[in-house]
Formats: sequence, C-alpha cells, structure tokens
Amino acid sequence: MTLNTDSGQSELANTDWGPFGRPLFEDPSVRALSRVGVVDVGSNSVRLVVFDGAARSPAYFYNEKIMCALGAGLSETGILNPSGRARALSALLRFKHLADGMGLPALTIVATAAVRDASDGPDFCAEVQALTGLRIWVVDGKEEARLSAQGVLLGWPGSYGLVCDIGGSSMELAEISDGRVGRRVTSNLGPLKLTDIKGGKKGRAAHIKQTMTELADAMGTQTDRLFLVGGSWRAIARVDMHRRGYPLHVLHEYRMSPSSVVKTANYIAENDTEVIRAACGISSARMSLVPLAAEVLKRLVKTFRPKDIAVSSYGIREGMLYEQMPQRLRDRDPLIESCRFSEAKDARLPGFGKRLYDFILPLFKSEPEARKRLIRAACLLHDVSWRAHPDYRAEVCFDNSTRANLGGLKHSERIFLGLALLHRYSNSRGSTRFDNLVDLIDPKMQLEAEIVGKAMRFGAMLWLQKGAERADFKWFPKKKQLELRLSADTAPLYGEVAEARLQSLANSMQAELQVKISKK
Repeated sequence: MTLNTDSGQSELANTDWGPFGRPLFEDPSVRALSRVGVVDVGSNSVRLVVFDGAARSPAYFYNEKIMCALGAGLSETGILNPSGRARALSALLRFKHLADGMGLPALTIVATAAVRDASDGPDFCAEVQALTGLRIWVVDGKEEARLSAQGVLLGWPGSYGLVCDIGGSSMELAEISDGRVGRRVTSNLGPLKLTDIKGGKKGRAAHIKQTMTELADAMGTQTDRLFLVGGSWRAIARVDMHRRGYPLHVLHEYRMSPSSVVKTANYIAENDTEVIRAACGISSARMSLVPLAAEVLKRLVKTFRPKDIAVSSYGIREGMLYEQMPQRLRDRDPLIESCRFSEAKDARLPGFGKRLYDFILPLFKSEPEARKRLIRAACLLHDVSWRAHPDYRAEVCFDNSTRANLGGLKHSERIFLGLALLHRYSNSRGSTRFDNLVDLIDPKMQLEAEIVGKAMRFGAMLWLQKGAERADFKWFPKKKQLELRLSADTAPLYGEVAEARLQSLANSMQAELQVKISKK
C-alpha cells in the first residue's frame, strides 16, 4: 500500500472507494435529508427532533421534549388527560414556530397509543390542525412497532432479534431479521395503563404475565438479541449502570444480561425511588413510571429468554427518518458514513483519511474485517479535532469518540476508537481521567488501539508538503520486522520528529525497524 502525499482534490472523483462505496451525503438523492423534522406525540411525552440526516448516522440538530402525560387516566376516563392535552397543544404550536424559524420544509407528526385510544383523539388532531396547520398521523400499534423497529435498523443495519418499544400507554414487539421487519404485535403494557390495574402489585403481576404469554404465542420463539426502545427502558438502563458502577454513560448499545435485568428490577423495587432518581439523573415524571416498567421488563426477559439485551437510543423518531431514506443509503454502514461526513466537514485535508488507511493497512492485514472497519473509521477521524488546544487534543479525541452519537458501535469499539485517536496525538497515555473507561477492554485490545494511533501519528506527518510522492510500509510479523520504504522525494519529510514517532510505533509493536530510502 502507498501513501500519496499530493493533496489535490481532483483525484477524489476517480477514487476507488472500496467496499463502502462513494460517500452519499452530498448526493442529490439524499440532500433533501439535510434537515428533517419529526414529532412524536406519545402517551407520556411530546418530542420534536430535527435531524441532520444526510449522513447515514444522523446528527441531532435540535431535540426538545415536553412531558405531557396525555395518556394519564385514559383507562378510566376514555379521554386524553385535559392538562396534558393543553400542554401538548402548546408544545406543538411552539414546534411549528421553531420549524418555520429553521426553514424546515415540513414536520412529520406521528401520534401513538394515547391519541389513537382516546375518544377525543380525533378532536385533538383537528384542534392541532386548526391552530397550527400541522397534520397528525395517528398510527396503529403494528405500525408503531414497525417504525420503532426501523429506528433500530438505523443503528444496527442487518441486525436480527426482537425489538420491544415501551411507551406510556402501550408496548410493542417486532421481529427483525436480515435488515427487515417481520411479525409485529401491540399490547396495553405501558406503565400509565398499568396504574389502573386492580389488585395492586399482585393483580398487576397476573395481568402482565397473562398478556406476556399472549404476546409470546403471537410472536413465537424469540431467543436472539432483545433491543429495548423507549424512555422507561433507558431509565432502567441508567439504574443498571449505577448499580454496576459502569463508567461509560452512553445508553446506545449498552448491554445487559438477563440476570442483570432481574437484579436491577429487584434493586428498583427494594430501594427508595427518589434516592435512585437523584443518583441516576432521571426526571421525576419518568421515575414515577420506572418501577412499573421494571416489572414488565422482568417478565419480558423471563418469557422470551433472549441471549443478550441491547439498549437502543433510536426508536420511532429515527424510524420516521429511516422511512425517508433511499434504500442505498439504508444499506450503508452508519459508522463509516458518519466518519466520512465528519472528515468532509472538519478535517484540514478531506480525503486524506482514506490514503492514510491505505498506508497503514499492511500493519493490520491479518486483522478481521470488523477490526479493519474500526481502523478505517479512526483514519477518517484522525484530523477532525485539530482545532482543539494541543494540550488537550488527545483527551478531546477520546472523549468525542467514546461519547459521540454514532450508530453501529459497541461500547468496546467506542473505547478502541477513542484510544486509537488519543494515540494519534500522544505517544503516551499516562494517567488520565479516562482510565476507568479504558479498563472496559482487555490489554491486548488496548495495545492494538495504541499501535493504530501511533501508525496514524507517523503517517500524518507525510502530507504537509506537495511533491513527495511515495512511502510504503512492510510488516513481517514472524520476524517482528517493520520496514519503511521512502522515495528520494519523500525522504526530506523524514525528519527528527517523524523518526521519533516511527520508533515509538516500532517499540509498541516490539519490532525491529528498518528504513530504506530509494535512490533517484
């Protein structure tokens, strides 16, 4: 592989982009997704999200939630909660003005269980349209399940398993396989509905068990991964993190075992919820529903027996964005597309990330494709934080990578990517405030990330001057020999700092270093 240090942009048009294809975020077919506004009118909250959606892993340009509790008391009264209705109407009027101020072409508004079940649901939709001009699409339970499952597919393309979305008044299940949504079913197991069940905790338990048995009969065997969607599930995940002392507080792709779910459900039932709420940073309105949701989750896990459990921050709103994506964008890797978008927007030399990857790839030829994917992502992101203060740049890179809104990344992969980018700017990690996060991956993986970072740190020195044409790495793992071949034109770039960085890389690889400079 070769590092071409000519920074001209004309070559990009003719570039072989490899298995990930040419970036699509500037393609006319997806340019309309650059600003997409969606509103979810749920039983518990009303939320506006504006996506910067042209990249496959969208950024949240704007995000606002109002806790309205539209579904509170619905089982007894049959109508929307009057005070919640007034708050929702006010929120939607505000969202309309915000959308106009942002120049959004339209808002897509979906209402779920509370509005579809309430006798005054149609009247509420008509009032909203008369006041704001906004049309609300009221979806049934199966359509709600489909949209939520599509939100999961936005973050996990090609994934398989069971998606469970819990709202205030309902809970939906949908199966996904090979990137498609299969069977779907809805139920009344939302926490707001459970408050109206007679017989206290015993009566609730019997109702939950019976309903869950019916859901299992409808959905069949579902022993793959369980994806949890919805605010109550995310709140329970926060409690699980707190109980375990888990240091990376990123909910998306957070994993829980079935036994951990049972322990956390018991922890919630046995402790003061106000103390838990304060410790975990959960709102009072959300925390009031968490004990009921925990009872449901405990039975859900016992009934379906998933092999593992993943929390998804993507749900119905992301599913509404996914609905608008062309298939060829849906098929893209969300991590790689997002990193390309970041490079194009923030790097000093957009397009260099691919050349850097090609240059260091010989060091990692034996790595599995999943690891090469992370190395590619690191190369694309290697320069996007260059504006940060030099004293803090390494830490900024680590922090950004581990906490970024990126789909298609497990927590261990976030740490790997963050470490690689930290070492892009620092030979030594030393003692940092991230040490507890680094310990989430094993020492071997830590060393591999360090080698990736140091390889990028050296390779990044060879682009500052035009006219230097070629540099090649050769790696002989059995001999533990690292060889750098430089053309005569490139040799002037191999100064003292570059030499020190290359030696640091060789030291981390425990390799003997040879540098060969060709004659003109």
